[in-house]
Parts: sequence; structure tokens; C-alpha cells
Amino acid sequence: MAIDFSLSPEQQALQAGARQFAAGVLSQVKATIALHPAHEDRFFATRPFYAQMAQAGFVHALFPKAYGGSGMSIVDFALAAEELCVADINVPSTLLSTGLGMEPIIGYGSEEQKRRWIGEILEAPGDRLAALAFTEVTGGSNYDCPDPSAGVQTFARLEGDEWVINGQKHYTTNGCGWDGKGAHLISVVCRTDPGKPPAESLAVIVVPGSTPGVEVVGYLDTVGHRAVVSPRIHFNNVRVPAGNILGKPGDGIAICQYAFTWTAALIGAACTGVMRAAFDIAFDFAKNDKRSGNVPVIEHQNVGYMLADIKMRIEAARYLTWKACHQLDVTDRRSDELAVMTKVYSSELCVQAVYDAMRLVGVDSYTVLSPLSGLMQDALCFPLYDGGNMGVRRRQLHRKFQAPGYDPMASAEGR
Repeated sequence: MAIDFSLSPEQQALQAGARQFAAGVLSQVKATIALHPAHEDRFFATRPFYAQMAQAGFVHALFPKAYGGSGMSIVDFALAAEELCVADINVPSTLLSTGLGMEPIIGYGSEEQKRRWIGEILEAPGDRLAALAFTEVTGGSNYDCPDPSAGVQTFARLEGDEWVINGQKHYTTNGCGWDGKGAHLISVVCRTDPGKPPAESLAVIVVPGSTPGVEVVGYLDTVGHRAVVSPRIHFNNVRVPAGNILGKPGDGIAICQYAFTWTAALIGAACTGVMRAAFDIAFDFAKNDKRSGNVPVIEHQNVGYMLADIKMRIEAARYLTWKACHQLDVTDRRSDELAVMTKVYSSELCVQAVYDAMRLVGVDSYTVLSPLSGLMQDALCFPLYDGGNMGVRRRQLHRKFQAPGYDPMASAEGR
């Protein structure tokens, strides 16, 4: 059977629809958020755009058909995500973060939990956000550290038929919700016993953001992704029913890996979108600007070679992303090596591609005269967030290589 990268008519329509939505709706985000100096206000200003995204069906695409969603494959989601991120990284990141908050429920929730909580989001998809409260104040890289005194220090103790949660989290994207008081649902990564290692105690407990004790104490202002909200959230004696735990204590490691595998592959699509935006700017500049010379700069060999390098990075990132997403689809996420590689490789390609576009355009690209300065701010986030490439993602790959019986060709051969 031949390997075929051609898109089906349905995929072509999805791609065209996402491109049209990006051009007609998301292209307005930059000017809108520029009116708001405060980080959280920029996020709140994107609510109408997110509502339009929900109306267009992008929130439903996160969920299986059995629970009211449209059941979009990860490959198809990547096709759409790339188009959206060419125009704007902020609102698609809010969508991706709602998906991240719900992934633990999709993967490890009981039937009753899935129907209840997915149903709640889909009742008002434009208004209800989900979040994953994962990163500790001291960072998230060592969340699975076997030493009980290290790692996750957010704890849940069982009192009767309730979990009582105490702890502090940073970078809880979407965690404030649209009203600043809490997302509709927050999947909280915690430990159920301070004396036991994560393999026995790490858990994910679903907390409605309106629960007493959930406190948004501030916001971390970021250099890029200027309208993606990064709240600091405290959980102060937060009480939820015992049945809000996903799986059992000790399942938290597998749940986190499941959720972050999904985002790893899709970040490749976001990186590809940002690289496309940078290439378009550099290409237009090269064709039309003479830089006080007598011909457009594209006539110079060095400029042509730089454009060629950027374009090759775009193509490489796109097809690695497609392969990784396809691998997750066909193996029910059992084969996650390519997803992790996609996150690392595409994010670092993106930084290099945007930098080369800036070098081509010159010093104006370092000012507000060019959109490239903002794209570089966005690109620099990719290697650092969603499991930093050095602290988390390369470590994941290292562990795979150390595992007995590791087969270097398994992912390439679709196994």
C-alpha cells in the first residue's frame, strides 16, 4: 500500500474553513488586545473570539461523539490548528488549554464522569473553560520524583466522603475562567499521601472553579502569547466529593502523560502556523523591498537561500506533526514517541525560523514596525512550556531509550 499524504475532500474543506475563520475572525485579535495593558484584561478581551470559535464547532471537536462532541481525529485537529495559528496564537491556545484540562477526564474518567463533565462544557462551549492545574510554584519538571519530600506539594486528604485539597499552582492556563473567579472545571494534579511516592499517591481530582477555597491570587505576565492567561491559583481547604478523583491514587503519572502527549503533537501544528506567518512576512519583504538598492532583495542569493531554509523547516515540522498525530490516532495513544519528538523538534525549528526571518528583514524586525518581533516573542514560548524541552521532553525520550527492549524503528513503522 502506498504512503499517501494527500488530504481527503473532507480534510480539504476543514482546512479551508479554518483558514477562512482565521482570516475573518482571528486576524482581529492583535488589534483588540493591543488596547489592554494588563495581562488578564487582554485575555478577557478575547472572549468574543473564543465564543465565535465555539460557535464554529472547534470546542465540540475536542470531544468524542459518544459524549456529544464531533469526534475529530488528532490529525484533523492539527490541520485546523495550523491554519488558526497563522493568524493568532492566543485564542487557539485557550482552546488547546480547555482540551488539556479535559484530557484527563476523556482518558481516565468513568462513564458517569465523562458524560457529566463533558456535557457541562458542551452546554455552553463558548462560556465554559477547563484548565489543568499542574505546575507547582517550584516548577513541574519533577512531578514524578520518587522522593515523597520532593515533587508535587499540592495535597488532597480524604475526610469522610470528601477530598480536601491544599496547595498552590502556577501557569494554570484558563484557570481564572472568563469571570476571573475560576474556570468551570479544573483538573488538579495533587498527591493523596505526603508519605508515599507519586507512583502510589499522585492523583488528578476534578474541581469546579466555583468551589469555595479556589482563589486566583494573581497573574504571570508573559513576554509572548500576550492574551493567553497564566493565573496563580491557591487551593485553600477546597472540598469536593470523593467521587471527583479520576481513577485512583497513583494513576496521576499515567494521566499526566496521556494529557501532555496530546498537546505535544498539536504544538507542532501551532509552531508550523507561526513559522508560516514569519515566512509570509519575510517573503513579501524580499519581493518588494530594495533596501536602497536597485533590485528587490529576493534577487540576492543569500536572501533566496535563507527563504529556502525557512520553508524547509516549515515542511519538516508539518509532516512530522501529521505523522505523530496519525500515530496517536491509530495506536490509541500507546505510541507517543513521535509526539514528544514533534514538540521538541518543531518548537526549536520555530525559534530558528522566526529568527532567520528577522535576520532577513533586518533591524526593523526588532521594532513594532514589523510583526516579526511579536512572532519571536510567541515562538520563544514553545520550547519552554507544556513540558520544557530540557526539563521534561528530552527526559521522556531518554527514558524510552533506557527501557529494556526499546525498538528504534517501532514509531517509524507505525507500531
